[in-house]
Amino acid sequence: MNLVTIALKSIKQRFLSSSLTALSVSLGVMLMVAVLVINGVVTDLFSQQSFGFNLVVGPKGSDLSLALSAIYRLERSGEPLPYLYYKELQQHPAVEKAVPITIGDLTEQGGFPIVGTNSEFFEMDYSYKKPFRVRGSFLKTPWDAVIGSRVAAVNGWDIGSEFKLTHGGVKDHVHEEKFRVVGVLAPTGTPNDRTAFVSIAGFWGISEHEKPLQEAINRLEKFRYTVPQSLRDQAEKEKQPKKADAHAGHNHADHAELLDEQKEVTAIFVRTKGDTGFAAIRLAGEINEDVRAMAINPVPVMNRLMSLIVDNIKLMLLVLTSLIVAVSAVSIFVSIYNSMADRRHEIGIMRALGARRETVFTIILAESALLCLGGGVIGLLLGHGMVAVASPIIESRSGILINPLAFEPMELILFPVLLVVGSLIGFLPGLAAYRTDVAAALSE
Repeated sequence: MNLVTIALKSIKQRFLSSSLTALSVSLGVMLMVAVLVINGVVTDLFSQQSFGFNLVVGPKGSDLSLALSAIYRLERSGEPLPYLYYKELQQHPAVEKAVPITIGDLTEQGGFPIVGTNSEFFEMDYSYKKPFRVRGSFLKTPWDAVIGSRVAAVNGWDIGSEFKLTHGGVKDHVHEEKFRVVGVLAPTGTPNDRTAFVSIAGFWGISEHEKPLQEAINRLEKFRYTVPQSLRDQAEKEKQPKKADAHAGHNHADHAELLDEQKEVTAIFVRTKGDTGFAAIRLAGEINEDVRAMAINPVPVMNRLMSLIVDNIKLMLLVLTSLIVAVSAVSIFVSIYNSMADRRHEIGIMRALGARRETVFTIILAESALLCLGGGVIGLLLGHGMVAVASPIIESRSGILINPLAFEPMELILFPVLLVVGSLIGFLPGLAAYRTDVAAALSE
C-alpha cells in the first residue's frame, strides 16, 4: 500500500470534514476560473490589434462610443453623417476604400443588431489576413441580407429565410419590409457573428428611415454644403397637406428612390493607400481638424479601455478570489491540525508497526495536497459550468459571446500553486505527527 492510498483512506475516514474543506477550495477556484475565462474572452474581443481598415469616421463626440457602436455594436450610435460627406471622403486622394454603414435597428427575432452596408464591406478582412467566408453570396440586390453564424444558429435561419426589422430596437415597432438571407458567414469570433448585414439601399428604402427633406437640408447646411434652390422648393411642396393614400400595406416597389441629400450613414470604415500608416495618421488629423466629423484608429482606443477599466477589474477580482482560496487553505490547515489530537493513537500504531517518522510526515503532506488538488479539480469543472450558465445571460445583456469551453493558460498554473499551498498547509500538522511520542500515543 503506497503513501497516497493511505492518505486517501485517511480522508475517507473523515469524509464529512474533508469534503467541506475541499469544497471551500473548490468554490474559490471556481470563481477564479470563471474570472479568467470571462476576462480572456473580453480581452480577445477588445484587444484586436488589426482590422481590414485603418480608420473609423463618425460624428464628433466620444472616440470610445464610436468604436463600441460601429465595430462592436454595443452602444447606440450618435448623430448620423450626411451621405454627401461619405461621397466626398470617397474622392479623397489618400483613401483607397471607404465603406458606409448604418446601424440602429434590430432583427425582430432574436434582437440581433442590423448593419446596413454594401458588398465592399466583405472585401475588407475582419482581422489581419482573415477574409470573410460565406456560404451563399454577399449582398447584391437592395433586399438581400447576410447573417452572422450566431444569428443563423440562434434564430434557425438559413439561405432563403426572410426577416423583419424593429425600428430603433423597439419591439412593438416592426417594419413591414422583409429582407431575404442570401449568405451565412463562417464563424469569425468577432461581433460580426451576432450581426445581420442588410443592403444599405434596402435599409434606406424602409419606410420611416427616410429623412424629411427640410431636416435633410438643415443637416446639409450644418455640414456647410450648398443646397440648390430646386431642393428648397421641393421641401416647401412637401409641407403642403397630402390626401390620405387608400393603398394599405407595404411593398418593396412602393418606395421611391431617396435623394442623396436625404440619405445618412452612421459611420464610415476607411482604408488608406499605402502600408506605412502615415497616410491614415495624416487623414485622421485632417478630418479631426474639421468640425463636421472625427476619425479614430480603434486599436489604441480599445487598448485604453482595456488598461483603464478591464485590466483593473480583472486584478481586483483575482485578488478577491485569491483571498477566498487563502481562507479555504486556512480552513484545511485548521481541519487537519485539529484532527492530529484524535489521530495520535493511529500514528503511534503506524510507528509501532515500523513506519518511519518521515513516512508519517509524508502521509500528512499527501493528505493536505490531495484535498487542495481535489478541490481544484472540482473548482475547475464548476468554474466552466458557471460560465456555461452565465454566458446566455451575458450575451443577452451585453451582446458578448462567451464560449464555456474556452481555456485560459493561467488555469494550468492553478494546480502547481495548489500543490505548493497544500504542502505548506500540511507542514505544521506533519511536523506534529513527526514528533509524536510512540509510547505516549499508545498508552492513551
